[in-house]
Amino acid sequence: MEKLVESLEKAYQSLVASAAYVFESNELAKGAKSASTDAALETFKQHWELFKVSCDQAEEFIESVRQRIGSECLVDEATGTLAHTNVGIPPISAVRLEAMSKAVRLLVIELQHGSASPNSNSFSSHTLPPPASAFDARFGDDSGH
Repeated sequence: MEKLVESLEKAYQSLVASAAYVFESNELAKGAKSASTDAALETFKQHWELFKVSCDQAEEFIESVRQRIGSECLVDEATGTLAHTNVGIPPISAVRLEAMSKAVRLLVIELQHGSASPNSNSFSSHTLPPPASAFDARFGDDSGH
């Protein structure tokens, strides 16, 4: 991250220096169009593009960190490793969460292909969690609804 910040700072300093050079060239030419002003503007444009690239790289880095932190928090919350999980909801294991996630993904795939029907049991027994753990105890039986 330090390298990224240094790169962004260097690009910014180059942009500011090239902007100053544009003003100096324009002042020396007394506001008239000149080759040195055009060259200064071209240099400024290049530094502007480099600065934008540095900003984009920094933004991509921040977004990847944000997503990683969000994923870690989600797993921590689901597995009960957060300190503030004393809200009366029992934690589930990461292995069980993964098994449930896999079962849901497989159901979605089956539904997308149109091969699953309410009465069909097209999944083999190894793709779904064992019947005793098929549903999380935290979610009540909603068959009466």
